[in-house]
Amino acid sequence: MFKTIKESQIIISELMLPSHSNFSGKIHGGYILNLMDQIAFACASKHSRNYCVTASVNKVDFLNSIDVGELVTLKASVNYTGRTSMVIGVRVESENIQTGHTKHCNSSYFTMVAKDENGKNASVPGIILDSEQSIRRFSRSIARQEQAKERSNSFKASEFKIDDYIELLKDHNTKVAL
Repeated sequence: MFKTIKESQIIISELMLPSHSNFSGKIHGGYILNLMDQIAFACASKHSRNYCVTASVNKVDFLNSIDVGELVTLKASVNYTGRTSMVIGVRVESENIQTGHTKHCNSSYFTMVAKDENGKNASVPGIILDSEQSIRRFSRSIARQEQAKERSNSFKASEFKIDDYIELLKDHNTKVAL
């Protein structure tokens, strides 16, 4: 079975309140991460029609701060489907509701795994790639998975070769004392 990406897309908006702010008066990053996880869950569950769990989050860069009183909009889409997992792309934007000025605050990729009623991994429908953008996003997810495997293998304790990296450390704020 295959589904279109649009069938599972989710958009939510929430007004940022003082209770969401940190000590500097900006919206707490942890609160935004919580919203991102919620929308990723909703999108993955809608696509798979199963309960889903977060397996990993790939790179969260906070690009712009969010102020109290701004309207935050989160958009989620299925970018990739495996056998039991999905990569959900999440985009966060904020809007000053008085001026209408919007800013991109961050984007991230959540790997979600579908679970059946017994807590076992459940198969998920594939996605129909119907645009150049959907093909690019799916392909980017494959490349990210391959890079993660390569990174994990390169730094495995049994495979790590200190001589391959010791020169790299000279340009960084560190002192090697072996």
